[in-house]
Amino acid sequence: MTATRRPAPGKIAGGGTRKSSAKSPRSRAREFALQGLYQHFVGGSDVAVIDGFTRELQGFAKADSVHYDALLHGCIELAGDLDALIVPLLDRELGQISPIERGCMWIGAYELLKCADVPWRVVLNECIELAKDFGGTDGHKYVNAVLNGLAPRLRPLEVEADRGAARNQA
Repeated sequence: MTATRRPAPGKIAGGGTRKSSAKSPRSRAREFALQGLYQHFVGGSDVAVIDGFTRELQGFAKADSVHYDALLHGCIELAGDLDALIVPLLDRELGQISPIERGCMWIGAYELLKCADVPWRVVLNECIELAKDFGGTDGHKYVNAVLNGLAPRLRPLEVEADRGAARNQA
């Protein structure tokens, strides 16, 4: 008799993405920030206009608005710095990266730089999930590769300690 495999908590059977009800306020903040960054990349709208529009979207009240503010405004303010961190890890021109994958990379780079309270592995996982939910078929793999290359540069002590602990357990 074969057992039916159930998805892990927060996963959709056959899908791999979290159910909306299982998302934390910070995960929701990242989603709304990504939507805002998409508007920034595609439409070039002013951040205040994007912010006002995004706050009116259904479900925003369940998001961590402080984290959303930090991500949306911080990413746009540090755009040049974030691109400078990301570009050396790319295998193509920045203009060839989809707005979704670029937004995921910006969010990840920003959190690695400015949100020390978020563990580096959580940053990577959250950005990979965003890319899976909103990006192209294999975009999450690209986001993973870039952020995995960036994490040791931006959080060297944390990454080394984490990887060292994993080696010691093996």
